[in-house]
Amino acid sequence: MDRSRVPNARGHVPDAKQATPSAAGPGSDVEGNPPDRPAAARRFLGLDRALTRSAASWKGLWASKVLPAVEESAEHTKLWLAAAAFLAVAGGRRGRRTAGSGLAGMWTGQAIGGAAKYLWDRRRPPKHLIPNDQVEDRPDSSSFPSGHTAAAVAFTTSVAAVWPVAGVPCAALTAAIALERIHSGAHYPSDVVVGAVIGFTGARLARHTTRLLNPRLGRISSGCAAT
Repeated sequence: MDRSRVPNARGHVPDAKQATPSAAGPGSDVEGNPPDRPAAARRFLGLDRALTRSAASWKGLWASKVLPAVEESAEHTKLWLAAAAFLAVAGGRRGRRTAGSGLAGMWTGQAIGGAAKYLWDRRRPPKHLIPNDQVEDRPDSSSFPSGHTAAAVAFTTSVAAVWPVAGVPCAALTAAIALERIHSGAHYPSDVVVGAVIGFTGARLARHTTRLLNPRLGRISSGCAAT
């Protein structure tokens, strides 16, 4: 029995029919676009795939070593939990408020991103687009949206809102994570862009919710951001 074609809990067959261009469905073009798909959608998806292929072909030490190392540290939000702990310990009272804001935003962004993944099941980029070994080490869950990017942007946005200086290194790490998700073939660029929007939305939602529940805390945070 070919275990690679055993469907998961939602009936999705991981990487089935996408290993090579010739595996597209009946009537589809070489990229798997159904013939009845609107022309604008076909052009958009073609651009999405072209950008994925281009990013996956990046060479050099930063692409083969630096980006994967940053992404590995971000698995299961380890990077952001460590950043929050550092802020809480080294940043005094302001650092603790910043850490709390970052974690609240991150968890909100993750919740929204998780719901989007459940509702929209998109296959990962076809393996033939990814000319590097990292394509073998990716989950078979929905490609849309990028959960790593959503968590990173949500944490960074929430941190920067309370302590802008602390948001600068977080922003650099977030950019590296977003680039790595495309380079490794885990996501299309559109997945990453939508993940970033979700992260920003989650951060704003968490911040406004905090202000509604505790107006005094909201005023303190605004004062910190202005200093």
